[in-house]
Amino acid sequence: MDQHHPLLSAGADVETGSLGAGVMVGGPNPGHTAGNRTVWFIQDSCGMVCATMTWFLVLYAEFVVNFVMLLPAKNFWYSLLNGATFNSLAVLALASHLRTMLTDPGAVPKGNATKEYMDSLQLKPGEVIYKCPKCCSIKPERAHHCSICKRCIRKMDHHCPWVNNCVGEKNQRFFVLFTMYIALISAHALGLSGMHFFTCIKVQWNECSDFSPGVSVLLLIFLCLEAILFLTFTAVMFGTQIHSICNDETEIERLKNEKPTWERHMRWDGMKSVFGGPPSFLWCNPFTGLRLRRLLMVTQGRRGGSEFSV
Repeated sequence: MDQHHPLLSAGADVETGSLGAGVMVGGPNPGHTAGNRTVWFIQDSCGMVCATMTWFLVLYAEFVVNFVMLLPAKNFWYSLLNGATFNSLAVLALASHLRTMLTDPGAVPKGNATKEYMDSLQLKPGEVIYKCPKCCSIKPERAHHCSICKRCIRKMDHHCPWVNNCVGEKNQRFFVLFTMYIALISAHALGLSGMHFFTCIKVQWNECSDFSPGVSVLLLIFLCLEAILFLTFTAVMFGTQIHSICNDETEIERLKNEKPTWERHMRWDGMKSVFGGPPSFLWCNPFTGLRLRRLLMVTQGRRGGSEFSV
């Protein structure tokens, strides 16, 4: 065992000074486990700014697509079909973003490296385990410590400020969906912008938009720049994530060139492991596993007095 820190005794206060990183909102009531009563959230100023910017840019794209291009269009079915498609993809993208940001990525219990817990493991002679010297927790295989979350994260891929969270074992699926839907709405917005420019060139600009020509052009140019940037970034990230899942290798493990000591799930087995089950349309649904009853329980717990702990 790594002895950078001594083993903690039972009941030791290991949470002191840790509220600056992340909080779990809502405490357990009798009859319910803490995992069903908590919401994961990282209190990182940079991450919260980036997450807010993400929502602002998506909502800006919705504004331009709906009020500058689709609503003033004379073709009713063109506006209806494209509006329904774009807004549905935008809702799925924002839902995926929320699920990625508010889902525990696979944090290891903090400060569980106590003598009592070690004795309960009943280790065999020669068996090696590792203790993280930063969060004083027993470190599972393939777990890495995040300096921003201040926790060890199982199968940590990377920490993404745009979702204000780590991408790990439990939320990688939602991060993949987030990148996919952002890439789709970016490509859709580019296509709609091109069609709008082509249509407005043939007629007067005042006839194809409720805004003045100068304002419409500026809004469309900014939307195109945003769409190109997001399409490039998310498409590359989506491809990287799918490649990592199929090879059962996280980004950290690839950069460190770690040799696998675990049984690797290749291709479809890796996809099934991350997305949970055989291929189906549920893979593309960010609302899967979201229970209204659980959300109501968390809300009721917060009304009665919230507890914050890392």
